[in-house]
Amino acid sequence: MKSFRLLAPVFLGAMVTLTGCSSSESEEEKIVLANMGAQQLYDRASESMEVGNFSAAAQTLSALDSRYPFGPLSHQVQLDLIYSYYKSGKIDETLATVDRFIRLNPNHSDVDYAYYMRGLTNMESDSNLFQELLTIDRSDRDPSKSRQAFEDFRRLIEQYPNSKYAPDAKKRMLHIKDRLARYEIAIARFYMRRQAYVAAANRGRYVIEHFPDTTQVRDALEIMVSSYEQLGLDDLRLNAMKTLKLNFPESDFIS
Repeated sequence: MKSFRLLAPVFLGAMVTLTGCSSSESEEEKIVLANMGAQQLYDRASESMEVGNFSAAAQTLSALDSRYPFGPLSHQVQLDLIYSYYKSGKIDETLATVDRFIRLNPNHSDVDYAYYMRGLTNMESDSNLFQELLTIDRSDRDPSKSRQAFEDFRRLIEQYPNSKYAPDAKKRMLHIKDRLARYEIAIARFYMRRQAYVAAANRGRYVIEHFPDTTQVRDALEIMVSSYEQLGLDDLRLNAMKTLKLNFPESDFIS
């Protein structure tokens, strides 16, 4: 303890020195950027992007965008800023920059890219890397961001069917549909546990009607069979069972 008390002032002094250096470096960076022209700023941002330092690139591009909002590089600066924000994990800044670009440049040749990045960003904000690494199933979390991403990709495909981003957008829409279907199944199971069988059956039917090309169809049919059985609705149970037998003969629910 005595040794620690003697060393503590040294550590604190070192921390103050580091903080001071960091603050000083930040101020120096602002001064350097303030004295650069448009092309110099863009070249500096491009270099940062090339080495993967997207946070620094975003800072430089933001300064360039503020100082030269209508310059010859303005469109490319905004597009690069969208990507740099996205790669830096700055969701709100990415979406705000995307929306501004679309609003100000609705007929630009790269507006399809803006819609694509909007979809990617919303899709990314719905994921949770920590949960995925631990294989934690959180299908019941709010899917509003996934729904928005689906709408972004849908708009891209409808308005720009020949866009080079359209094929990937279609693949991502399939993934999102499965995510939305899993959410409906999670809620249906919640209703089953609460013995709210009508609500559970309705959720299962919703999956069949709106997400028939997802991996959740079998679960939806099984929930419908079980719910209708509990409700004493034999005709509906038999219809659901018939569909289940036809498509998933290996199901344990088949008797």
